[in-house]
Amino acid sequence: MNQQLSPGAQTITKERTEHQYQDGDHERFSHYVPKDKLTEAMVMGTPVIALCGKVWIPSRNPDRFPVCPMCKEIWEQMNPDDAGDDSE
Repeated sequence: MNQQLSPGAQTITKERTEHQYQDGDHERFSHYVPKDKLTEAMVMGTPVIALCGKVWIPSRNPDRFPVCPMCKEIWEQMNPDDAGDDSE
């Protein structure tokens, strides 16, 4: 069956964005971590693990950086009804 579109008709497709990170990209974001782990890490200087897998010792103000898209996506899948976050 051969369908023809009328003049001016368009096909709309939905695109999905895949995030691919390069070395150092994780440094440009604030990341989601459990609050109790973040507090301990800030006081004791111990490393934390973000939802996206980044491991680091938090020492900077997370409000200066955009939220890691991978952490945000994971958080939203884990908590679809919860708009709150635990970011570094």
